[in-house]
Amino acid sequence: MPTAAPTVSAPSGSLLDLIGATPMVEATRLDTGRCRLLLKLESQNPGGSIKDRIALSMIAAAEREGFLKPGGTIVEATAGNTGLALTLVGQAKGYKVLLVIPDKMSKEKIQHLRAMGADVRLTRSDVPHGHPEYYTDMAERLAQQIPGGFYVNQFANDANSAAHFETTGPEIWAQTGGEVGALVAGIGSGGTITGIARYLKSVGSDAEIILADPVGSTLAGIVNDGVPGPEGSYTVEGIGQNFVPDTADVTLIDKAYSIPDAEAIATVRELLLKEGILAGSSSGTLIAAALRWCREQTEPKTCVTFVCDTGAKYLSKVYNDAWLADQGLTERTLHGDLSDLITRRPEEGGVVTVGPDDTLDTAFKRMRGADVSQLPVLQEGRLVGILDESDIVHVLDTDEITRKERFAKPVRSAMTRDLDTVQVKEPLDALIPLFDRDRVAIVLDGERFVGLITRTDLINHLSLNR
Repeated sequence: MPTAAPTVSAPSGSLLDLIGATPMVEATRLDTGRCRLLLKLESQNPGGSIKDRIALSMIAAAEREGFLKPGGTIVEATAGNTGLALTLVGQAKGYKVLLVIPDKMSKEKIQHLRAMGADVRLTRSDVPHGHPEYYTDMAERLAQQIPGGFYVNQFANDANSAAHFETTGPEIWAQTGGEVGALVAGIGSGGTITGIARYLKSVGSDAEIILADPVGSTLAGIVNDGVPGPEGSYTVEGIGQNFVPDTADVTLIDKAYSIPDAEAIATVRELLLKEGILAGSSSGTLIAAALRWCREQTEPKTCVTFVCDTGAKYLSKVYNDAWLADQGLTERTLHGDLSDLITRRPEEGGVVTVGPDDTLDTAFKRMRGADVSQLPVLQEGRLVGILDESDIVHVLDTDEITRKERFAKPVRSAMTRDLDTVQVKEPLDALIPLFDRDRVAIVLDGERFVGLITRTDLINHLSLNR
């Protein structure tokens, strides 16, 4: 049976007119048990996330109530997506935007915000709510100091949940024909799950309201047991808290699932592999919880959840195998030797290398592109040297030849042949003398090059395997 052609609309005069009315698609290649799993593609909003809805609502409310006036500055604490949405809406309306962001956020989000013209202030992600450097506390303080500053405070702003009561909820009801067995959402600020739950109850729906919460957030414990769950760190961005935001009405929630980072990331990568949908890390948490709910059902039901934002903002993290290995989020077989510290392996293409006959220009570009300060020099798969930034500087520090000729010199003219190597079966203590001499450890198995170990690799290994 042919699928219906997508509908098209006339050109819009503003991106703001395109916020909302996002499409919904069924996941047909994931194991959903007896149920249908419908994904509302909030990544299709013009700012790339579900937060476009609340930015439009909260700024409009501030204008109506006189809190935000021409020439004013929008100030907000955000994990990134609300900031992008506020910048999109705020700049379209002529406001300046200042954003306070925890330092664990992906670099794509931060670069995106700065490219849009937002004033981005990074703050610590390792401090609790109430600490002066916690991102909400810092944003509120800055808003008070800036003339014309308006602290949006998505965590206690009624226009947040109102946006979802007025738009997202009705859209879901219409798109499903009123057949919603469960709605799965997270709590970042709390507006999504609260606003939609209130709408569904207002139209007489008996849908279960399910919270998807990262392990390390305390909210699932509050929902399931009435007391905060164990607090810890997690890498998923945008959802989970160590407090209940004022915007969130947890009495509307029927059940919560705690989803580990590894499960969320595996789910979102499976979503891309099987369904072709590039989604962000929080979507992995939501969809993992939705899949758990679906597989528990004994009769067919319809479950709705979200692709909250696009995975293009997480390519350096969720979709980066080396980053996942550094975080201990991949399944690896440990051998009890120095190879356990090596997350970037040459046989897997994870190590950037250079050849002795490559130019210094080529070597420097590879260093810069991979954000490393040294390169192994391989010839026919055998390690023959190592080149670091200081070697290049030494060659360039001469007036005998032109700059062009300097960079055209071969790597063999600058590389270090006196290598500090360790055998893969040596103990961790063998690394310390090398690090004391400010060297990187070159690990060999006999004569075979296994990889490099830096101080950071050692610290990360000890941190993950305490």
